[in-house]
Amino acid sequence: MTQSSCSGSCLCQAVGYEIRPPYVFFQYCHCSRCRKNSGSAHAANILVSEGQFAWTRGEAEVRRYELPDARYFCTAFCSVCGSSLPWRTRNGRFFLVPAGTLDGDPGAPVERNIFWDSRACWYERVDDLPFFAEGPG
Repeated sequence: MTQSSCSGSCLCQAVGYEIRPPYVFFQYCHCSRCRKNSGSAHAANILVSEGQFAWTRGEAEVRRYELPDARYFCTAFCSVCGSSLPWRTRNGRFFLVPAGTLDGDPGAPVERNIFWDSRACWYERVDDLPFFAEGPG
C-alpha cells in the first residue's frame, strides 16, 4: 500500500490490515444488526474497493459469520481475541471496515448516519451529520 494508507488490527494484534483512500463511504449505521454486532449505539463503517484493502498478517485467523436472510450484512472477527474485523462483501468487490479497528486516523471524515429510524431508543444525537431514515438510496 501507499504512504497514505491507514493500518488496522485486532485487539491481540494477531490480524492486521491496511486500507487506502479514497473511500466509497464512511458512515454511522444505526440498524439493529450493526448495533448488536458493535455492542454500541451504531457502527462506524468504512467501505473500500477490494483493491484498496490488504491483509498484512493473520488472515488465517479471520472468521466470518453470515446471517442467512441478510442481503448486505455479515461480520468477521479474530479467532484468537474475538475483535471485529473487516469483511469482504458477498459480491467480492468491496470490504467493509469497522472503523474502530483502525490504528490511526483514516484521513476522511464521517459523512452521514444511516438507518436513523432504527436507532436505539436511548441514543442522543450528538452531531450535525445528515440523517437518512434508511440507507442513502
